[in-house]
Amino acid sequence: MSDTTPAAETAAPHRYTAQLAAEIEGRWQEYWDEHGTFSAPNPTGELDADPAEAAKPKKFIMDMFPYPSGAGLHVGHPLGYIATDVSARYQRMTGHNVLHTLGFDAFGLPAEQYAVQTGTHPRVSTEANIVTMRAQLRRLGLGHDRRRSFATIDSDYYRWTQWIFLQIYNSWYDEAADRARPIADLVAQFEDGTRATPDGRPWAELTPAERSDVLGGHRLAYTAESPVNWCPGLGTVLANEEVTADGRSERGNYPVFKAKLRQWMMRITAYADRLLKDLDALDWPEAIKLQQRNWIGRSEGARIDFPVHGAAGAAGDHAVTVFTTRQDTLFGATYMVLAPEHDLVDAIVPAAWPEGTREAWTGGHATPGDAVAAYRKQAASKSDVERQADAKEKTGVFTGAYAVNPVSGEPVPVFVADYVLMGYGTGAIMAVPAHDSRDFAFARAFDLPMRCVVRPTDGRGEDPAAWDDAFVSYDAAIVNSSNETVSLDGLGVTEAKAVVTTWLAERGIGEGTVNYRLRDWLFSRQRYWGEPFPIVYDEDGVAHALPDSMLPVELPEVDDYSPRTFDPDDADTSPETPLSRNAEWTTVELDLGDGPRTYRRETNTMPNWAGSCWYELRYLDPFNSERIVDPAVEAYWMGPREGQPAGGVDLYVGGAEHAVLHLLYARFWHKVLFDLGHISSFEPFHKLFNQGMIQAYVYRDARGIAVPAAEVTEQDGAYYYQGEKVSRLLGKMGKSLKNAVTPDEICAEFGADTLRLYEMAMGPLDVSRPWDTRAVVGQYRLLQRLWRNIVDETTGEATVTDAEPDEETLRALHKAIEGVSGDMAGLRFNTAIAKITELNNHLTKAGGPVPRSVAEQLVLLIAPLAPHIAEELWSRLGHTGSLAHAGFPVADPALAQDPAVTCVVQIKGKVKARLEVPPTVSEADLEALALADPAITAALDGAVVRKVIVRAPKLVNIVV
Repeated sequence: MSDTTPAAETAAPHRYTAQLAAEIEGRWQEYWDEHGTFSAPNPTGELDADPAEAAKPKKFIMDMFPYPSGAGLHVGHPLGYIATDVSARYQRMTGHNVLHTLGFDAFGLPAEQYAVQTGTHPRVSTEANIVTMRAQLRRLGLGHDRRRSFATIDSDYYRWTQWIFLQIYNSWYDEAADRARPIADLVAQFEDGTRATPDGRPWAELTPAERSDVLGGHRLAYTAESPVNWCPGLGTVLANEEVTADGRSERGNYPVFKAKLRQWMMRITAYADRLLKDLDALDWPEAIKLQQRNWIGRSEGARIDFPVHGAAGAAGDHAVTVFTTRQDTLFGATYMVLAPEHDLVDAIVPAAWPEGTREAWTGGHATPGDAVAAYRKQAASKSDVERQADAKEKTGVFTGAYAVNPVSGEPVPVFVADYVLMGYGTGAIMAVPAHDSRDFAFARAFDLPMRCVVRPTDGRGEDPAAWDDAFVSYDAAIVNSSNETVSLDGLGVTEAKAVVTTWLAERGIGEGTVNYRLRDWLFSRQRYWGEPFPIVYDEDGVAHALPDSMLPVELPEVDDYSPRTFDPDDADTSPETPLSRNAEWTTVELDLGDGPRTYRRETNTMPNWAGSCWYELRYLDPFNSERIVDPAVEAYWMGPREGQPAGGVDLYVGGAEHAVLHLLYARFWHKVLFDLGHISSFEPFHKLFNQGMIQAYVYRDARGIAVPAAEVTEQDGAYYYQGEKVSRLLGKMGKSLKNAVTPDEICAEFGADTLRLYEMAMGPLDVSRPWDTRAVVGQYRLLQRLWRNIVDETTGEATVTDAEPDEETLRALHKAIEGVSGDMAGLRFNTAIAKITELNNHLTKAGGPVPRSVAEQLVLLIAPLAPHIAEELWSRLGHTGSLAHAGFPVADPALAQDPAVTCVVQIKGKVKARLEVPPTVSEADLEALALADPAITAALDGAVVRKVIVRAPKLVNIVV
């Protein structure tokens, strides 16, 4: 670090120190706020302030919504925010109208849990956290349009979240039109008879409750009793995406169980195909696209009905419907398996075991009912991942019912087993043990028959009894698969699939279909701190949507914020919501058009994902009280345009962990709004960039407890805390790990510009990297050298000269401009900083006053990265106002290239000549020059040239 002793400061009172940096940074941040430097005008409406600016090409740059944590920021948090700010500043300087702002995703579980622990209302703690976080982010010099900032807990924001929910609730998906339509259109079809009701009665004869049930089967938002992820430890249900791979809650790490509850759902599955197909129009990392494709999980196959005839104690006839991608193996289905949660289980279980039932199938229970009940309870304690794992011991129990294989006519026993999930297909499978490894293991465990229907190509023969595992193949011939009306024998898999699918469809017992792994989105939470649903129920339990005039439904004040929680391991529990305890709010008298009536409010709240599903639209038009967004404003910032056919945000930066949560949900909401004509873009985010993570070393003592990283010392390659040896492991940064470094302390020691430069210089933006406070000084010294190259440390005046730069300096400048411009556009900020450093070092070594033309260009180059010092230097160079909208330097192509480069010519890998050639030389010309060079001619000495490898302009390798 530079000398900052009192004597040095007296000798150089204008030296760039942390104190001077703080003064400069504070002053320019005040200037930006006062002058609205980063206020982006809309083309129309309340924010239409500058027609000339709005006429420029636009860029909409966004960060993923931050949650205002009470712990404040550590230096890992602003990595993405600094990156988007650098990009936004660069785009402004290249002539764009740039919208860059930041709000807060403030509903959710952390604030509620904090309220429960401390008795502080979630709004109080959350708003205090927002104030702290805004101050920390401002300290970093982020150029946000602060007029557009908001929090999801603002009632004038969640009014529109509730409004969007009602748009979804009042819509259905018209498969013929392949889009959402208002539910009123569907009602009209029922009323005029163009669409029949489920039981064929006229619409007018249905009761209000019956009509509600019919429409609920079509609405995009609906209530249903279905298997859910119940977390007793949190007292709430969770979406599939909120449950970890080991079956625990993402938040709190509590056990999660399967339970049946009536909950709000969103029919995201209606959009599965579009969510999949439209990924192709997006500029996203392939890894994120792949995660979404896998989560949506499209597969082509067939739906097949297996009749289940009524057994003793089971009334009537039923059918088990399965989805399979291997309908060609239908003749090999020798048993069936239902997921324990399957609705049909209760309907087919007989009162007693059929005669001849094997003891191994009963689980040791006296009746099928007892066996199934016990097994269901056992399965409820396992996560989906545990259930699908290839465990050595296969578990299950016979239901006591038999189905009929539709092609062979043979009876097949129906089991329940936890390796079949309700979350995929129909929750039932036809088991073909000879050709599926899990079915094979289950059949061996329960002594079930196997039939080979795909001819083995590995010499094992066609008797599965002699096999060690299933034979799985997609290109072998089908065998043992014929009846009186169809034969698949000798056909390949693809042809056999087509034949059997046609046969099934002709008989009305199956059809070719597409299936998705994606399940409808569980949208209810049994919590207080979330958006209330704009739904009330009448005395018959029929749901009614509130009119727009009654929005927002504001969250009431309550004394007890906590949902009722239970022993984390107690699966036999059910939710009790905080709002349900507020009788004054829950029961309300309203006039919804047919006179005053008493209604009961919905007491669940929306998940924390709701507010972040559409916030990009509110940024566009934050003060609009008449509509969600002005169409002209949305079209200007997000509408489809050349190269972006789906429209959307130009650059969206955030963590890869949101691939199948926020990103999938936001795409779904956006498409519904597009279908209903509210917006012109059908995707919310055109370009997605996932920043890496700033990591830090975690030090633990012999007990495994983290110790303060700042107090650890190193000696001979080992690490010690208070004299005791500790372990070191690279991991996350966080307060609980005692390795957090706050941006405040780095800004105090070096200045915000240094912090910005260091975080951008640590490595490629999309790669995780370890924090090292000792390395921050390198960027601090860069800024000090930059300052000294332009400012006299004694007088504070600019020291530049009006003389023209020499050719070497001119070429160094334009090479830097060309390189930095490309790096900025490509978000390669680390290499941009390296090129700026190289140019600055060149000027330092050159000595003497820096030419003004070079100094000004250098200041503009670094401005997006270190804006405060750049503004100050720009001012000291005699300019007035801010450089935020100044033009970014443009390279002269002729000067950006070296006049000549040295080309190495090798024979058999040994250097035989060096040629000075133009940097633009073609490969053909370079080869000719090399072969004609006298030194190469002499070295070849008549040898036959077999091959010439040219890497213009720097290498020629001759193979003889």
